[in-house]
Amino acid sequence: MDTVDTENQVGRNQLSSRTALNLAGRTLWHLPGRFAIARLLGPQLSLRCVLFHDVSDEESSFTKGLGGTITRKNFEAALKFITRHYTPVSLQEVLADSDGRALPPRPVLVTFDDAYASVSEFAAPLCLKFGVPAVFFVNGSCLDNQHLALDNLVCYVANVCGLGIINAAAHVAGGTKDIELRSMTEVFARFLPAISLSARQVFRDALLQLARINESNLAEEARLYLSSQQLRDLATFDFEIGNHTYTHANCRALFAGDFADEVDKNKMVLEATSDTKVKSFSVPYGSSADLTSDLVAHLHRSGYDAVFLSESRANPSCPDRFRLDRVSLRTGSDGVLFSEIEILPRLRTIRKSLFGAASKGSYGRVPQLENLRQSAFPPNSEEGVGIGAEASRANPEARKKRLVQHHSLR
Repeated sequence: MDTVDTENQVGRNQLSSRTALNLAGRTLWHLPGRFAIARLLGPQLSLRCVLFHDVSDEESSFTKGLGGTITRKNFEAALKFITRHYTPVSLQEVLADSDGRALPPRPVLVTFDDAYASVSEFAAPLCLKFGVPAVFFVNGSCLDNQHLALDNLVCYVANVCGLGIINAAAHVAGGTKDIELRSMTEVFARFLPAISLSARQVFRDALLQLARINESNLAEEARLYLSSQQLRDLATFDFEIGNHTYTHANCRALFAGDFADEVDKNKMVLEATSDTKVKSFSVPYGSSADLTSDLVAHLHRSGYDAVFLSESRANPSCPDRFRLDRVSLRTGSDGVLFSEIEILPRLRTIRKSLFGAASKGSYGRVPQLENLRQSAFPPNSEEGVGIGAEASRANPEARKKRLVQHHSLR
């Protein structure tokens, strides 16, 4: 079996396993005392956090392949499910709960990442209709549709032009032709997490040049993201605005000197535009491998009150507010929603405690791929793809040396 067949088989096995678990969850949903039965699986859940991205009836060439789109019908069904069986809470209520005991029964915090215009046009009005508070995490560079987030640019080039240009741009950014990206999965799982911030910019520039794209014209035509006025409207309706980095960067590649441009600048832009205080931070791609000790220290010093991941695991009864986990939802089926919110997070947490390996799976985070031919990249750590080992983070100079060694352009 060759590499591609192996990757496809792994993907099929994971999908089959998830389908089987959701089938079990749907079956359990129809039993009396289903929430009590779910609690027997352990561990005890406190705050549930759910995550949405784009709310649209069709994926566009900018989003097809990211796996973050939920249809309008399914989004409304998910809100109805949440309000019927849970208690929606605001970020302020979460922050005011000092010991994890003051929140109402089965609390749920609704969040959105990436600042798609669809959340203002459709999601926010529905949240208002059902009385659901929400937090919207925004990338300032995308406001007003002058630029494209790199993820959306990669999708557009792959869907319109093919992977050949993606590979050619990767060769430019990596300074080597020993890189072969066979799928968008490999781009997001292995390539982007492994390159430095400067190499990421080189990759972006190469994509635009090789695909002959005028970014500002394409971004304005697509109108994927929030306008400044839409952001102000969200804040006016008492929704929380949160930081998602300025350019949606892989935070494991950031040095302390990069925080000013990616974290602090974004906070300043969002607060100036929305006239509200930014109190929370969502880690792009949602992986704990990107929540480095340097980043945590910087967020503490900067006065943030909460940090969100999206590894789809259970938050304990007294959660660490700087490691609040979320579940990404894309369905409107009651049984599957019950499974995704109540059953699978418990099982993933049990698996983590037994085997010590993070479960890779939601939007922007994909399983590690061992067979990518990429001599310009370092070996994987258990914590995630690319550079991110604890030893490197504990020794910034060693980490810097490794980054320079692997990502300097030749």
